Amino acid sequence: MSAYIAKRLLAAIPVLFGLTIIVFLIMAMIPGDPATAILGSYATPENVEKLNRDLGLDKPLPQQYVIWLTNLLQGDFGRSYSLNRPVLDEVLERFSATLILAGTSLVLCSAFGLVAGIISAVRQFSWADKAITFVVLIGISIPSFWLGLLLILVFAVTLPWFPASGMFAVYGGGDLPDLLHHLFLPAVTLAVVATGVIARLTRTAMLEVLRQDYIRTARAKGVSERRVIYRHAFKAALVTVVPVIGIQAGFVLGGAVYIETVFQWPGIGSMLVKAISTRDLLLVQGGVLVVAAAYVLFNLAADVVQTVLDPRLR
Repeated sequence: MSAYIAKRLLAAIPVLFGLTIIVFLIMAMIPGDPATAILGSYATPENVEKLNRDLGLDKPLPQQYVIWLTNLLQGDFGRSYSLNRPVLDEVLERFSATLILAGTSLVLCSAFGLVAGIISAVRQFSWADKAITFVVLIGISIPSFWLGLLLILVFAVTLPWFPASGMFAVYGGGDLPDLLHHLFLPAVTLAVVATGVIARLTRTAMLEVLRQDYIRTARAKGVSERRVIYRHAFKAALVTVVPVIGIQAGFVLGGAVYIETVFQWPGIGSMLVKAISTRDLLLVQGGVLVVAAAYVLFNLAADVVQTVLDPRLR
């Protein structure tokens, strides 16, 4: 097992290297002069030339990439122009808030998606199956940002049950109940689409497993229906569902960008929006690279869990 994990980690290295190239080139292709955007009203030709020289933007593009990559390998992500602090410190601070939001959403969508998929498969063609399918289709079809605005209107404005923005109360609070109170609306918004995807796939996987011969044999031997479903069928279906949960983890992490903007959540998504508006290239590069690396690691973790559930994949 350790050899498989080491092999997967080594395979992730070229992927991460390719990510650095893509992130760097995308930021380099953004039109406009970063030095002019940073200086604003002080953007005289002399000041622009001096800032480009200080930031290394006057060098050829391949040389800029080599310098940036060399600094990355040494743990130096550069310094944010707009915030005047190390990029890595800002990214890690914001990423912790994003992980709280994305992690909670992933737990919600996994739990509700698996339960809904199992019920829908076990009671195929019943009213419960049709109701779950209907709700799932609506959830998948609704844009997350629109759903977030709708939830704010209903549960923060019309019914002031939950706060509409922020991670903690401005005055007081700061404890776990306050965090959960602020977390509810954005976490539910972010989890809705992923819940629908996981539920549909779980239903399909469960239906396929329930038709297998060994399931009929277990029932013929007098094994209880609950044990057949949860001990045999669900365990076998989980091998198919786990990779999708890993993909949805990346989707949830990426979707946090616009959900954080809607709910003013102080995570890496809202940080990226502000950094792009101020042309803070190093901050954008650092933030996107950390999110992309986390997506790769989530999928790697899903592969490892899948091999634990099904040793044949090793």
